[in-house]
Amino acid sequence: MSGCSAAALLCVLGATARADDPKPAAELPEVTVTAPSPIRARKPVVPRPNPTVRVARGGTRAPAPAREAQAAPPPPQQGVLPIVTDQFATVTVVPNEEIRRAGAATLGDLLNSKPGITGSSFAPGASSRPIIRGLDGNRVGIVENGIGGGGASDLGEDHFVPIDPLTSDQIEVVRGPAALRYGSTSIGGVVSATNNRIPQALPACSTAPFQTYGLPAKAPAAGGAPCVTAETRTSFSSVDRGVEGGVLLDAGGGNFALHADAYGRKTGDYSIPGYPYLFDQTRPVNGRQPNSAVQNDGASIGGSYFFSGGFIGAAITQTDALYHIPGIDGADSRTRIDARQTKITAKGEYRPDSAAIDAIRFWAGATDYRHNEIGLANTADPTTDGVRQTFTNREQEARVEMQMMPVNLRFATLTTAYGVQAGHQELNAPSPDNPGSVFNGLFGPNTNNRVAGYVFNELAFTPTTKAQIAGRIEHVSLNGSTPDFPADYLPDGTPQANIARNPSFTPKSASVGLLQNLPGDLVASVTAQYVERAPKAAELFSRGGHDATATFDIGNPNLGIETAKTVEVGLRKATGPFRFEANAYYTQFSNFIYRRLTGVMCDGDFASCGTTGTELNQAVYSQRNALFRGAEFQSQFDVAALGSGIWGIENQFDVVRATFPDGTNVPRIPPMRVGGGLFWRDANWLTRINLLHAFAQNDIAQIAETPTPGYNLLKAEVSYRTKLDPNMFGAREMLVGLVGNNLLNEKIRNSVSYTKDEVLLPGIGVRIFANLKF
Repeated sequence: MSGCSAAALLCVLGATARADDPKPAAELPEVTVTAPSPIRARKPVVPRPNPTVRVARGGTRAPAPAREAQAAPPPPQQGVLPIVTDQFATVTVVPNEEIRRAGAATLGDLLNSKPGITGSSFAPGASSRPIIRGLDGNRVGIVENGIGGGGASDLGEDHFVPIDPLTSDQIEVVRGPAALRYGSTSIGGVVSATNNRIPQALPACSTAPFQTYGLPAKAPAAGGAPCVTAETRTSFSSVDRGVEGGVLLDAGGGNFALHADAYGRKTGDYSIPGYPYLFDQTRPVNGRQPNSAVQNDGASIGGSYFFSGGFIGAAITQTDALYHIPGIDGADSRTRIDARQTKITAKGEYRPDSAAIDAIRFWAGATDYRHNEIGLANTADPTTDGVRQTFTNREQEARVEMQMMPVNLRFATLTTAYGVQAGHQELNAPSPDNPGSVFNGLFGPNTNNRVAGYVFNELAFTPTTKAQIAGRIEHVSLNGSTPDFPADYLPDGTPQANIARNPSFTPKSASVGLLQNLPGDLVASVTAQYVERAPKAAELFSRGGHDATATFDIGNPNLGIETAKTVEVGLRKATGPFRFEANAYYTQFSNFIYRRLTGVMCDGDFASCGTTGTELNQAVYSQRNALFRGAEFQSQFDVAALGSGIWGIENQFDVVRATFPDGTNVPRIPPMRVGGGLFWRDANWLTRINLLHAFAQNDIAQIAETPTPGYNLLKAEVSYRTKLDPNMFGAREMLVGLVGNNLLNEKIRNSVSYTKDEVLLPGIGVRIFANLKF
């Protein structure tokens, strides 16, 4: 702790004492985000060499500027900490090159070391869902290109997220009021992945006059010369003998742009630095986490049509995964999950010639997801291998937004965006183990219908003072059934009949935020929000065993709306040699819904719980008030020039405490963490070494949760980026690198994981990667 704290102090003191020292000018990368708000700032037109006319985003044509012969600016240096200062709450951005360097196989693994974010790491490298400020599952939304990711990752920690970082170009983690755009199930935040599966611009090699970064400017519908670009992404890792590769193709010509990609990954059981099972020392391990191999792949094809004022596009994507579930029960039963998702998505934008409407945007998607949980019914009989549980999710979603032209109110400029959202979901989780029984699977067929409307208002009082007021109202209707609950199985002790249930809820949410520019390029923000969340189907209707998580889940049909009241303050700085962001938040939950382990063991039905049950941990969905509070900090300080580049210091810190009114702890909360490191970078090279220390987590639930020891995670990396002569090398750009992970070979257990006492995170490993653009 003392070393990391000293590094943070040196960074701050160094920034203060040496702010006037001459520093080499670093070309900082522009941070562009799309997920936080439906209101997008109007950007100035960038002159293009090809068009004979240029058109502003509002539709006013002007003659093309004269071409000037000037040297191209140097490329932005990689490894610069991206700080977003134009949003009303914290936005964590993971840009393309950082995703390539990290090489994580899941969103949870990719974001695990970011301040305020951890991963569930139920099956490292296979199923790890992001946890934001201690909130997970039904409070963290996951979207891809503006549409929900689908799958069943919010229904069980063992389920994978069908969005792979290998095909993602940028990841954004949005907290605060902007999450109202996506629904009340995003109280904790939204993880948004973007890629080019639905192209929003023609390829860079095209000469179309409406080619821009992002959305097309209004222009005559005259196409450019056809062209094709390609990219390969490959890597090899030592810790799991893993190999992965992906190919991305983009083509364009005329008014059309096309995209196609395919990827695959295969790993063996990963190496671990010690014995994984804390409470059973009798099982052979041989240096690897038993039953932790992974194999997955996917492909997508999509296209867009561009016209004067907008575009419309669609894509179809298929994702397949076959991965094993580590842990004692998983290894004994050879448990693995065989999953497939097919997803169709569409989106578009139109900017009409209107004095009132700036832009109309839409997103739509449909997913068909299914996975089988496969394993041995009898661990002593290999002939009993088969499907133990099935999950299906068929879901449709659509969202339409209309952004209005700014209006001068004299005291402020008002920009408003309206949105409507609708969705339908059909879930089922049958099992062949109890045919004809009400306990045939985790829950029976159920549906979820939702419709919502929302509005965002942004007020620009001055160029340095802005405010946001947003609201959302939605209606949620569910349909499912529950079995005969014995009186002592529901938290309120009320017996329930085995009847169909059709609960409905109308959650309402609102937020207000203030953004103020301060001297020294500082930006301060304060936000307050009130969010209501309707319970999900699994929280209401669960009534059976879940083999992969080794739990017997019991829903509560009497659950009511959950309410969260949050206040957050932040201070950020994105320019200059010292860049940082600091945030503190306070959230008061009323009727907080959580999954409570009771300490009772069950087998396949209620009658076995607490009597003969020996296999499954009883887990009951309960509801009570809770209090979450925490803080996050990260910084980067360019200390001085060294050779052709800059060396510097970086730091981070995060903490979250979550308690019930009686002072007991909310289960499975991440520990306090502090970290720091050194870096050196120039236009081509990036080298970095970083140590993250997680403190021991002793603030645990009273029942069925054990303390987690602290750990030190040491990482180091070196990467090289350069332009190439395509006539000589074929490729036009290359990024290659070497990354070392857990270099101290620490025994790392994740306190938020249900399997932490049986699963160690991977030990020391080296990964080599290469990214080529053609």
